[in-house]
Amino acid sequence: MKKSDIGVCTVMYGICAFFLYMTLQLPKSAQIYPLCVISLLAGLTTLHVINMIIGAVREGITDGLENFKDFIPSQFSIILVMILLYIASMPYIGFYVSSVLFMTASLIFLRVKIWQIVMSEAVIFLLVYCAFTLFLEVRLPSGTLWGI
Repeated sequence: MKKSDIGVCTVMYGICAFFLYMTLQLPKSAQIYPLCVISLLAGLTTLHVINMIIGAVREGITDGLENFKDFIPSQFSIILVMILLYIASMPYIGFYVSSVLFMTASLIFLRVKIWQIVMSEAVIFLLVYCAFTLFLEVRLPSGTLWGI
């Protein structure tokens, strides 16, 4: 077990609690899907906690900071700026356009092969379109720049 995993699990439970609170503000008919996702996330986090406890009994506790030995602060900072630009651009240029731009820029920055970028974007676009637009009929931001 790693001490750093305790913090990750705490944050994950916090995220679940926050989204549960927000979901309970929705009408009953709109709560089903978010509750399923929150339950899945909380369940997976609980499985990770159980796995951590088993690991602590078997192997002891480590600090977990050895995973950060190759951490590159500049790379982290640039990706963080890209994420903030992505969030800021979405209301103006829409979800799909900003998502494609964000994915392309971040994957190129991380030196991913072009064919993998194209495949990733195609699969993500298809999943998001099918799940949100077709299945759930959720209107994603289309962007004020296009006048739609």
